[in-house]
Amino acid sequence: MASALETKAKEAFIDDHFELALYFYSQAIEQNPNQAELYADRAQANIKLNNLPEAVADANKAIELDSSMSKAYLRKATACMKLEEYQTAKAALEAGAALATGESRFSKLIKECEERIAAETGELPMQTQEEVTTNVVPVKELSSDRGLSDPVTVAAQAKPSYRHEFFQKPEEVVVTIFAKGIPREYVEVNYGEQILSVAINAPGKAAYHFQPRLFGKIIPDKCRYDVLATKIEIRLAKAEPIHWTSLEYSREAIIPQRINVSSVAANQRPAYPSSKPKRVDWDKIEAQVKKEEKDEQLDGDAALNKFFRNIYQDADEDARRAMQKSFVESNGTVLSTNWKEVGVKKVEGSPPDGMELKKWEH
Repeated sequence: MASALETKAKEAFIDDHFELALYFYSQAIEQNPNQAELYADRAQANIKLNNLPEAVADANKAIELDSSMSKAYLRKATACMKLEEYQTAKAALEAGAALATGESRFSKLIKECEERIAAETGELPMQTQEEVTTNVVPVKELSSDRGLSDPVTVAAQAKPSYRHEFFQKPEEVVVTIFAKGIPREYVEVNYGEQILSVAINAPGKAAYHFQPRLFGKIIPDKCRYDVLATKIEIRLAKAEPIHWTSLEYSREAIIPQRINVSSVAANQRPAYPSSKPKRVDWDKIEAQVKKEEKDEQLDGDAALNKFFRNIYQDADEDARRAMQKSFVESNGTVLSTNWKEVGVKKVEGSPPDGMELKKWEH
């Protein structure tokens, strides 16, 4: 039974029906609560739905049931990175990397975690320190030119492969990476909720990785990029129309201000509801309602009641008194508008022809 549910869950996940996949995985887990594979796969569905704490819990359960499952560590790390728990993510990635030595994803994500941790602590990541230390040039080779008698070790200054810059509009941020003559197939761009990842792996050139944590959140599905002859242009759709004071996130960043779109596009000024109260012509509304009531077509008792109601509404005070008195005293058989006649005597009942008026004893 669990295998059938698992198959449905996988099919739903492939079709991007993540809610349905989550439902089937949960049903399958109820049938087989000790299958680690189900928890790991449900963690992936939770990640897609941005149910990040639930994804971590599922990944932990999968690891508890099968500590040799590398993808469970990967799912845990993915969810933790989205939660900005980089230390926990790094520990999970290192455990997973030990189980899947041929998987390059683990090493790339470990490096990204180290960069995030370094950005938060203000320290250089260990890998960067090692790279700077190993990129040294013995000055023995330069001593003949400079006339230096003692050997001196000079660290080579690491420079980025490509220069980048950005500008912004109210609704998007445009990042430009000045990489000339790079074929599109060697460029990989990925987007997260607040992360941009750019990788350039062109033959004969040093690999380039640019993975900043962005100043603000973006909408990944609306982001796009173009590879041009002299540059790579990336358009990031802002989740909120705020002004980015920098491309990358910083703890010292000032509170962003919302951009006044109307000042940017004066010719396309949006219309906002005014706080000034509008004048309402209540007489006109009342007249319209009365007209609709008057024009309303009714049948049977409803039509008769409407007829009497119209008479009463248009009558003067004496006529209304006459109508009330005659109707009550005649037990509903007489309706008169002549107060001079009705006011001086009691109105006797007058049943229709063929009918007899009877008094009921209480």
